[in-house]
Amino acid sequence: QVQLVESGGGLVQPGGSLRLSCVASGSIFKHYVMGWYRQAPGNQRELVATWSTGGTTIYLDSVKGRFAISGDNAKNTVYLQMNNLKPEDTAVYYCNGVDARAIAVASWGQGTQVTVSS
Repeated sequence: QVQLVESGGGLVQPGGSLRLSCVASGSIFKHYVMGWYRQAPGNQRELVATWSTGGTTIYLDSVKGRFAISGDNAKNTVYLQMNNLKPEDTAVYYCNGVDARAIAVASWGQGTQVTVSS
């Protein structure tokens, strides 16, 4: 059974930084691109960034140049380094495997709350 455990969120002032971590159990790392999603109150969940074991990364336009996704296959862990955070980045952040249609492949974890506020 695939489990996803996110951590690293918190309250940060605009311009600040956070590093999120996601540990995935099972074989998800072997078969899928890994992605970070976020969902703000009243909004649909959106895909923020993806990472493949080959090192290919893709970002939502609004986070390009500020966020960096990376992964560690040995630890089944994917990271999201978030710099120059803005209030509009406030959301619950989730990780998941991503299939070829950009659809999440596993049940969602509990997510980690990121709040950007002065």
